[in-house]
Amino acid sequence: MRAMHTSLPDWLQKLTAAVYQCSPLKTVVIKGLENLQYAKFQSLRTGRVELAVTALAADSRVENVEIVVVPRIPETMHTIIIKGFDKSGSPVRAILENTNILHPTEDVELVGFAAVEDRRPKLGEH
Repeated sequence: MRAMHTSLPDWLQKLTAAVYQCSPLKTVVIKGLENLQYAKFQSLRTGRVELAVTALAADSRVENVEIVVVPRIPETMHTIIIKGFDKSGSPVRAILENTNILHPTEDVELVGFAAVEDRRPKLGEH
C-alpha cells in the first residue's frame, strides 16, 4: 500500500518542492488541510497535482502559488467519534454519530480568474 499512497507530510513536501524547484523566491501556501494530522493521497493523483503545480510555478508571471483543497462533493457524510476517558487516560466509552458538513465549492476560490483549466475527470471516472 505504501507505493499506492503518499502520506500527508510527503504530499505537502512534494508540492512545496515543486514550487521551489522553479524558483526559491516564489512562495507557496497550502490551505484546506489544517485539520488533518494524518492522511494518505493517491500516488498517481499526487504526481498529476505535482505536475500541475510545477507548470503553474514555472510561469514567469506567477510569484505566489496557493493550493486550496476543498471537497468535490459539497455535502458529504462524516463520522464523528466522541470518546470518553477516565482520570488515568484509559478509554471508558465511545459514541459514533454521523453528520453532513456543507463545504463551499471551488467556485468560491475561482472568483476573478479569467483562465481556469479543469483537468478533473468526471465524477466516478477517477
